Amino acid sequence: MSALPAATRDWLAGPGLARLWGAVRKRLEGNGVQCTGSLRLTAVSSQERNDLSLLLGKPLTGTAVTVRLDALDERLHTSAAGLGLREVLEELGPPLTDRRAAREDDAAQRRYVWSSLTTSLDASPLAGQEWTRQWYAVLRHTGVPRGVTPEAAVRTLQQAVHALAVLLDPERTGTRGRGELAATTTGSAHGLDDGTWLARLVQRGVALAHDTELPSNAAGRRALWRLVSVTPDEVSSTVLTYGLRPVGEGWRERSLRERAAHHAETHLSPRDLLDMHLQLSAGAVVYICENPRVVEAAAEAACAKPLVCTSGSAATVVLTLLDALDATGCRFVYHGDFDWPGIALANRIIRRYEALPWRMDAEDYERLAADSQAEGVPQLPLEGRPVDADWDPGLAPAMSALGVALHEEATLDLLVRDLS
Repeated sequence: MSALPAATRDWLAGPGLARLWGAVRKRLEGNGVQCTGSLRLTAVSSQERNDLSLLLGKPLTGTAVTVRLDALDERLHTSAAGLGLREVLEELGPPLTDRRAAREDDAAQRRYVWSSLTTSLDASPLAGQEWTRQWYAVLRHTGVPRGVTPEAAVRTLQQAVHALAVLLDPERTGTRGRGELAATTTGSAHGLDDGTWLARLVQRGVALAHDTELPSNAAGRRALWRLVSVTPDEVSSTVLTYGLRPVGEGWRERSLRERAAHHAETHLSPRDLLDMHLQLSAGAVVYICENPRVVEAAAEAACAKPLVCTSGSAATVVLTLLDALDATGCRFVYHGDFDWPGIALANRIIRRYEALPWRMDAEDYERLAADSQAEGVPQLPLEGRPVDADWDPGLAPAMSALGVALHEEATLDLLVRDLS
């Protein structure tokens, strides 16, 4: 319930005083919420001049008005409002924020975070090492991520110091899993998962301690973990393949050739790719698709040509495989969905590997759309922002004109024929 009389509140909240209250609020929030100093309003309208004259208790005639905040505070106290300037502002709007105090509090919390890190480092086996000084300087420069509270920041930095002390212990032997290390140092097996601030802190420390660059991709981060005898998760993510026949004589290469001979698909993990020699026959062309259904259909039809599936957006393990094949001289052709995310992914793959489009031009799209309509197949609406196709400037306009999304299943028979 308002402490101001209703009529008084309505008058104070009127348009003639709105600019005054906005200027006063800004001044108080910036000066420690003190009713001191003065402010000046210019280009004052006739209504503002009349209302300000009544509020201040003196006639005003010019187009500029200077208002002393202490006088305004006293005037409000003795008026029908019966409240001081700060109370009136909070009656008319949200509570005042002491921005000066907030800035000082933020600065104090930042000092607390970094002094806590200094204390943790000084009390650890890492104290006095040159790389730890560099690490501290880099962390101070980059700061705490937005949204991380000071308490959480202190806890995370302490966990990072603990993890680095464990990893860089000269008497430590053997390897351990990243989940095991995370559970030991954070209490959670996921505490050092990729993308977490803690993982980035620890990886930066490891890189500095070993005088190496901080990696910018998943493969580099896995290599960095292995540098300190930590085995990252290299088995849960996989890439779906079919018909790969590498020429190497390791058991993994022989297994791939045997599965290809039996027309069986294969899921390869990063761990498989780490230890596999993926040289295919000279001049090999590898087909790339987006949907696992294409691989399934190729296996059912006993197709002969090698196929790699991105399974949607092409995770790191997919790109790792394609990079390895590309390094051996393989050439690529690509087919994906005729929708905007599909075109974006196709651009990404075609640019990265100089792949050729595979039944992915405007003519293919228009023919497939017409065939599906003639067959009475329900058509999906094309949604989202258009994406130009690098390989065919006419494809995006054709898709926009028809407004139909076509997934790879619509092209399945043609793709299987090409793979046979």
